[in-house]
Amino acid sequence: MPSGSPTSGVGRIIAGRYLLLNRLGSGGMGHVWLAHDQRLACEVALKEIVFRDPAEADEREARVARARAEARHAAGLRGHPHVVTVHDVLEHEGLPWIVMEYVAGAVNLRDLVDRRGPLAPAECARIGLAVLDALTAGHERGIMHRDVKPANILLAPDRTGAPYGRVLLTDYGISVQPDAGETRYTLASVLVGTSGYLAPERVTGGAPTPATDLFSLGCTLYYGIEGRGPFDRESHLAELTAVVMEEPHPAARAGALGPVLPALLEKDPARRMSAAQAEAALSRIVTPEVDAYARTQTDLGSQPHWGGAPPPGPASDAAGFGSLPPAAQRLSDAAARPGGAAQGFGSHSGYSPPGQPGGPQAFGLVPGRQPHTRPRILHAVLAGLLGLALAGAGVWYAMAEQPATQGTERPYGDSVGLGTPLKDGDCVLADWPGAPFRGTPRLSLDPSCGEKAPDGQVMAFVAAASAAEAREEGPAACEERTEEIRGRLADVRGFAVVPTEAGFDAAGRRTACLVLGAHGPVYGPLGEHREMGVAFADTATMQRRDCLDVRSPRDARLVPCADPHDEQVLGFTRLGADVTPAEARTESDTACARSVPPRDYGFDPSVYTAGSWTSEGSWKNGTHFVVCTVRKQNGGTMEGDEP
Repeated sequence: MPSGSPTSGVGRIIAGRYLLLNRLGSGGMGHVWLAHDQRLACEVALKEIVFRDPAEADEREARVARARAEARHAAGLRGHPHVVTVHDVLEHEGLPWIVMEYVAGAVNLRDLVDRRGPLAPAECARIGLAVLDALTAGHERGIMHRDVKPANILLAPDRTGAPYGRVLLTDYGISVQPDAGETRYTLASVLVGTSGYLAPERVTGGAPTPATDLFSLGCTLYYGIEGRGPFDRESHLAELTAVVMEEPHPAARAGALGPVLPALLEKDPARRMSAAQAEAALSRIVTPEVDAYARTQTDLGSQPHWGGAPPPGPASDAAGFGSLPPAAQRLSDAAARPGGAAQGFGSHSGYSPPGQPGGPQAFGLVPGRQPHTRPRILHAVLAGLLGLALAGAGVWYAMAEQPATQGTERPYGDSVGLGTPLKDGDCVLADWPGAPFRGTPRLSLDPSCGEKAPDGQVMAFVAAASAAEAREEGPAACEERTEEIRGRLADVRGFAVVPTEAGFDAAGRRTACLVLGAHGPVYGPLGEHREMGVAFADTATMQRRDCLDVRSPRDARLVPCADPHDEQVLGFTRLGADVTPAEARTESDTACARSVPPRDYGFDPSVYTAGSWTSEGSWKNGTHFVVCTVRKQNGGTMEGDEP
């Protein structure tokens, strides 16, 4: 049975032990699957070698040997905290499969930056330190990775729950031990590595050394803070030429990494920064705290601007915060972003069912409209979600600096107005004194979490030892605690409700972390506070990877993805300012198919197609956001067979 055939998919049992559950991703060597180890009753990741083109059979022996080498090299680093663990390499039907650690909740650095925008220099330095530690451990064993790049760096939740606290280097598929007389399993005419990340000496035929991996690390760090590679060009050949002959693009966001990047990107390996020098330089940027993710305390003045401009109209005013403390003003200046909660779902949505004209449409690029490439859309719609949260920092400071004479009986002060402390899951209405996200809003509760179209919900808390600590650490901690849910919604901001000095004990000695609609209400519960089977009141509460049971043109319900469902949410995009709601209903499928194509998420384009949902609210507030989904072309249900 040839690898890559339909029977190699979900439900297949490998080596009599590993049940394939779904495909996690694909690369040059083949597919990576999530599998269930039936012997040990745990989940693992399996790498499958795939030959997609008959012409690749000429490389069959070399690629199989390369897979075995990957397993051997990675196994040599088994137990390293920043290397994906390889458990075994086995043969099934004549081809090797690599059994690896399954890293739940992981996202690679390339995809994270693509969705969220460039990282802050200190956070990038933290990731660089972890990767450098893994590389150094390999170099000490004589193993050169040879393909350090953003796609080969995984970021996953750590034991504290920090979403990107764990950093792992993966894919030793082209690594080599040059001093061990090891065969290099590549064609002589083919460069090994990724153009734009190869060291100049490798491009010109030199042997791999620790310095070559450090050059690639420098390129990766550059990507992390700039959102593109230092030698990005229109073709691979142009990139290779630039690596050898040209200087990297100027780094506009480098901040504290400014001196490190050129030292790592030195073209002469003899003059390039060493691993020890890089470790010392990166360590100076990262503030040593206890928790892996929280220990990175970035310089507020070098926070990244997360890209994009606010949508037209009053919504653009959300970028400003009036008179704020200097640090808060810098945060607000660096963080304002566009967005748009889709409103008026249900009886106001004007949906038609999937497959019918005007039915759930895909939103995104439309021929003849203002052109956006897919990366720009992702940056404008998705990559700035963290920036939106940071924009709330000015409000955090304003709320935190209530005079101690206020709020004796009110946990968060007289301006906020709540007489009792917030609880997890509380839905709130926010009455702003002026433009949204300027100043301190007066909050009230919506016990029904829907009847009054709530503006947001309490999603987490941050405990503190004192009111001063809550004031200093609460906002940043809330940004971290709500990062995952904000990343799954189309248009929200994080907001920290900090207790006053007098109300600190009444507030339970903790800061309440809210998620608020950036440009309108959220209309109902968010995240885990939603109940399965509930009908969506508005698209504003739909989030990535939600599975939908579509009962009518205006009735979509949240259901478990293991159960039969009609559509799955993949992401979001928006249409141009000149697109009317009526036009949106006819143009959105095509737009979503371009900006959030299901094939990019592993869905077979011969079976699946793009769909979408919209509602009136995002047109009323000028954001024009749409929820992009995937569904079967034949209208059948989806359960257990999607990637």
